[in-house]
Amino acid sequence: MSEATNTKKSSGPLKNLEEWDEFIAGRYPAHTEARAGDQSFRANDPKKRPSQFRDYDAEARNCVKEFYRLNHQYQTLEFVLEKEKEYLPKKKQQMSIWEAMEMNTLIDESDPDTDVPQIEHCLQTAEAIRRAGHPDWFVLAGFIHDLGKILAVFGEPQWAVTGDTFPVGCAHSHKIVYPEFFGANPDSQHPVYSTKYGIYSERIGLNNVHMSWGHDEYVYQVVKDHLPEEALYMLRYHSFYAAHREGAYEYLMNENDKKMFRWVRAFNPFDLYSKSHERPNVKELMTYYRDLVARYFPKKLAW
Repeated sequence: MSEATNTKKSSGPLKNLEEWDEFIAGRYPAHTEARAGDQSFRANDPKKRPSQFRDYDAEARNCVKEFYRLNHQYQTLEFVLEKEKEYLPKKKQQMSIWEAMEMNTLIDESDPDTDVPQIEHCLQTAEAIRRAGHPDWFVLAGFIHDLGKILAVFGEPQWAVTGDTFPVGCAHSHKIVYPEFFGANPDSQHPVYSTKYGIYSERIGLNNVHMSWGHDEYVYQVVKDHLPEEALYMLRYHSFYAAHREGAYEYLMNENDKKMFRWVRAFNPFDLYSKSHERPNVKELMTYYRDLVARYFPKKLAW
């Protein structure tokens, strides 16, 4: 990592993650709910308990279950390889972060906790991070973390844009949301892809693992040359809930993955528990975020 990046990393109160468990237990009690009992989360919705976030059994919106049925059926290794071939050369167009933000008007059908447009959710996340006093690259990761959902503008169906991500080319974990829907996925019957390691090997490292296609991987590929590694892990794996929330797929991770996933877990509560129907004042916040974006990104990026 460059000297400039190290300077950026040293600012703010979150200099390391040794004290993270204590911080998260106090600020986001949902994160330690299994150990501490069901405490009320008071940041945005005083009536919503921690157990009510990501409650897929409750089905806040009927489209969520149908979304995951399609997602789990069609996210195959073959499909992912096709999308990587199409998008990773980044030849769709040249545009700025702001042009992409203006185009990204998607309302995420996979999310049972919010139905506000993406720019407002991104601001809710980033503002929660900023209020906590974290470094500017952490705030910026919160602001752009869902920008890859511009895939929907390029014509991708929502099941190939949003939702929880997971490895393809190996067995599906039962800890993925709605695992029963993988019965319709042809990879589940494949003699190699249905095995524990599939096409991979033990501790191969997530950088060598193909994840289900969606906005996490896409935004990572677009901005990977401009942010610290910690921020890039947040972007690339923030929807990999089976791993960072349920502990699945550790056998594919190398030591650096395990180290970096502490930052993914640090990011997760700001993404998840900042969701609120109280809408941010986009106009008032834009001066700060325009300056922040300009500090890290060129005027145009390849998409």
